[in-house]
Amino acid sequence: MRNAGISQATLERLADADAFRSLGLDRRKALWEVSALQDRPIGLFEGQTNTDPAEGQISLPLMTEAEHVVHDYASTALSLKAHPLSFVREQLSLLNIRSAKELDDVKDGASVKVSGLVLVRQRPGTAGGVCFITIEDETGFSNLVIFQGLFEKYRREILGAKLLMVEGKLQREGSVTHVIVRQCFDLTKLLQANKTQHTNKLPLQTLSRADERSPFPVKNKRAQIRNNIQEEMFPKARNFK
Repeated sequence: MRNAGISQATLERLADADAFRSLGLDRRKALWEVSALQDRPIGLFEGQTNTDPAEGQISLPLMTEAEHVVHDYASTALSLKAHPLSFVREQLSLLNIRSAKELDDVKDGASVKVSGLVLVRQRPGTAGGVCFITIEDETGFSNLVIFQGLFEKYRREILGAKLLMVEGKLQREGSVTHVIVRQCFDLTKLLQANKTQHTNKLPLQTLSRADERSPFPVKNKRAQIRNNIQEEMFPKARNFK
């Protein structure tokens, strides 16, 4: 990999976003190659080779698909490879939790369990305290309706969960389907299986809230980026009050 006048920080961000896959380098290999650019000869030694024969014998372990998805969300806020819930679907099925697609086959008025990443929470002033939530899994979206009394009871789960599971009654009006929620559960811990410990020292941009600006200042210094890495990998929902 040659540096074509692009800053080291930019190359690292591109590599972390898996942008070099089209060149035959997966994310981990690209990060390795980019980090090696810092060791290129300069000054009196510019133009001389600094290749260590031992480096050619290094075989980096391949990243799992789950690891790739986590890094995709961390660097670009989305992934085209898979959805985070696809890796925990088996566990969700054991809890009789249906996917968004499976709700199409459920009869109106039936009791259901559904789970997904929280995308939007809305409490319109004209809705009498009713909260509307949109969640997403690997098959699509589900719309939840939470009345004011229940919202106060499950405020912590509703506002804090990134992976929310609810139990309630399915209600279908024409082509519109939503779940009238009776109970809420925070299943965010299930996403821990998709997380990895970032032991490398390359900057890794994490996700900000959907309704906030980038958490990084315009003058991005490498040390400042590392100090501002957020612990959580998945974003909080966009909230409207």
